[in-house]
Amino acid sequence: MLRFNFTRVFKARGVDRPFTYLKKAGYSASFATRVSNNKVEGMNLKHVERLCILFQCTPNDLLEWIPDRKDPIGDKQTLATLSRNEKTVQLIQMINSIPLDRLNAIEAVIKKETGE
Repeated sequence: MLRFNFTRVFKARGVDRPFTYLKKAGYSASFATRVSNNKVEGMNLKHVERLCILFQCTPNDLLEWIPDRKDPIGDKQTLATLSRNEKTVQLIQMINSIPLDRLNAIEAVIKKETGE
């Protein structure tokens, strides 16, 4: 099943209060509630684009694929790249626990690896 998973993006971007964040970004209360609670069945591409710009991500980052247990293809399915785990959340928690005096060294390594 292909579905939206906004919680993952909120956590990765450090958004603790998604509803408030989306309202401040100009979204309606109804839309912000549905997105905050992952209760979105479908969305027009204009909204997807706006969210991608807001969170600096791609549509693939907003989507998650959960394979049907009865599907014999499973992990070999091309949609398997959209299967998610909690590594992003763990990484954010790990970064948040690093002493402040060590963050500069870690930032330098990240910049070196990303070419920034």
